[in-house]
Amino acid sequence: MSHPSVTPRRLAAAAVVLAITGGAAACGPEDSGAKAAGGKPAKGGTLYVLNQSPQEDFDPARLYTSGGGNIPGLVFRTLTTRNRENGAPGAKVVPDLATDTGTPNKDATVWTYRLKDGLKYEDGSPITTADIKYGIERSFAAELSGGAPYLRDWLVGGKDYQGPYKDKAGLASIETPDAKTIVFHLNKPEGDFPFLATQTSFAPVPKAKDTGTKYENHPFSSGPYKVVSNENDGEHLVLERNTHWDPRTDEERRAYPDRVDVRSGLDAAVINQRLSAGSGKDAATVTTDTNLTAAELARITGDKELASRVGTGHFGYTDYIAFNPKVKPFDNPKVRQAISYAVDRTTVVNALGGSSLAEPATTFLPAQEAFGHTPYDAFPAGKSGDAAKARELLKEAGYPNGLTVTLTHDSSAGDEQGPEVATALQDALKKAGITVRLQGLESSAYSEKIHGVKTEPGFFLSGWGADWPSGGPFLAPIFDGRQIVEDGYNYNSAQLDDPAVNKEIDEINKLTDLKAAAARWGALDKKIGEQALTVPLAYPVYKRLYGKDVKNVVISDWTGVLDVSQVAVK
Repeated sequence: MSHPSVTPRRLAAAAVVLAITGGAAACGPEDSGAKAAGGKPAKGGTLYVLNQSPQEDFDPARLYTSGGGNIPGLVFRTLTTRNRENGAPGAKVVPDLATDTGTPNKDATVWTYRLKDGLKYEDGSPITTADIKYGIERSFAAELSGGAPYLRDWLVGGKDYQGPYKDKAGLASIETPDAKTIVFHLNKPEGDFPFLATQTSFAPVPKAKDTGTKYENHPFSSGPYKVVSNENDGEHLVLERNTHWDPRTDEERRAYPDRVDVRSGLDAAVINQRLSAGSGKDAATVTTDTNLTAAELARITGDKELASRVGTGHFGYTDYIAFNPKVKPFDNPKVRQAISYAVDRTTVVNALGGSSLAEPATTFLPAQEAFGHTPYDAFPAGKSGDAAKARELLKEAGYPNGLTVTLTHDSSAGDEQGPEVATALQDALKKAGITVRLQGLESSAYSEKIHGVKTEPGFFLSGWGADWPSGGPFLAPIFDGRQIVEDGYNYNSAQLDDPAVNKEIDEINKLTDLKAAAARWGALDKKIGEQALTVPLAYPVYKRLYGKDVKNVVISDWTGVLDVSQVAVK
């Protein structure tokens, strides 16, 4: 799970920087599109990228990216990838190295892929399924950890496999009957397997070229660009054309620039100032990890030229209040319902920077069709809360004179789980007779506390983003009782272990009809939402500047950020 913002996040894996490198889900940007500098996009020139966070661990085994990633997706091709289009079509999974998105058996426990013809590495040698199998197997090696964890759980024998350096026999559950065919055997039905096959761990790695932990310095390219320089662990990355990449085998990547130059370690304000001024090389520059602040956006809005260079995206992410029903008084559903009614989402949105940077949420699933979003409001409080209804419920719960609770939050200013949102909630709940004491903790301490079963507070701020645009990786980690982690990072904050919910998750996972699955995820979201185990607050909106010479801006409903594989600077 991930997030395209650069402020600290409480995310599913500490190292996840999906949309910095490339992306998780997203919702239709209202002003994206193939536009920017005049004229048709043409090949040539250098695209510059200015970022805060370095492109660390540039090894397909260690990267945690959905859809193949952004910068990584220029070098690594995978069995499937995201559709490089604006809006809702961009939330679809499409073939990449494979001829289709995969052929499942009857119960979706076996998935078969065939490779396209004419696929080559940067040296002109052919890409084979043996290389894809080996690339996946090396992602199990302890020294190359950091990628998505799903294969360890899904593949038969995955839990005990330790990678090809220790176990040269490899994983029997990945078969390569010939150089063009690869078959995956899963221990449970997974209709979302085509989405997982977009992760960079599915990129081919020739065994003869594997240099272990040094592979990241010169990974062998299967995409339109090859790495010619990687300084200071991704701080300065230079990519040039892979002349053996055949665009006839790749319908997704446009690869207009001759060269891509990525520099990181910069301050957010400096990046936005340089993009705004757009002088020299900065005219051909984008960022893959830096959003505009409310103050910057306010200044830009009054400038027609600058305003035309702002891309808008919605990442598949929800900010919410989490309850631990094992802590009093949150064991009482009526207390949780009272808080749900008392919340003022207008002040929460304002605390997040205003309506340009956040939208009010009443559903846990983000407001995007791909996730299965089904509109509902289990505790309709209007735009500014319903204090009277909250007081009524508190009285029924045995608190006629109100109550005092502690809200735990991140102490980092500007964070979505930070003091601004916490204070907005404190003010709103006071109107309902609920006195809120604020407990702000430094980011790492906060993350440790809220994700420990033994330390988890009863009432705190959280957020969740999906690894791909589907309801499964959104709802299951938070509400599947079998995913409660007793000794480690736990994300099922309500510690919900409802057999009916668990069973429905399993049933939906069997579906390979993604539209039918989406409808079921939406219905399950509504069913869980009625239990008031969380209070959805807002869906973030991302605004990012790009240089004045940048053409063909595409922001999909998968990543929510500008897609570097589509950009031209000529």
